[in-house]
Amino acid sequence: MRISSVSVTTKDMNKSIEFFKILGFQFDESKVKEQHVENIWKDNDTKLMIDTEDMIKSILGYVPIASNCSTFAILFDSVNEIDVIANNLKSSGFEIVKEPWNAFWGQRYCIVKDPNGHMIDLYAYLK
Repeated sequence: MRISSVSVTTKDMNKSIEFFKILGFQFDESKVKEQHVENIWKDNDTKLMIDTEDMIKSILGYVPIASNCSTFAILFDSVNEIDVIANNLKSSGFEIVKEPWNAFWGQRYCIVKDPNGHMIDLYAYLK
């Protein structure tokens, strides 16, 4: 068993795609106007699904609310990537909840917030 996908909801699909592109995800640009978008992925990758709030509301009957803690974590290959991505997010106007730091458990760690309030952990193992 493995987690095959994670999902976030959005008020603004274009802004969410801009955010996740900075993290390294790729998307089929022809799908941006749809209510459900998935990153371009390979068989063993974890799929990222972005759904509009309106679509999720039509399924659940209420508007989804982002959590007040991290929803998922993304592993990167190098500690340098964490700093670069955090700087790119910040310079693009996205929120950094916790600036990159060397966590006592052996990872370079950072917590960021997507345009809809979903907090996401970014990390890489310290060598």
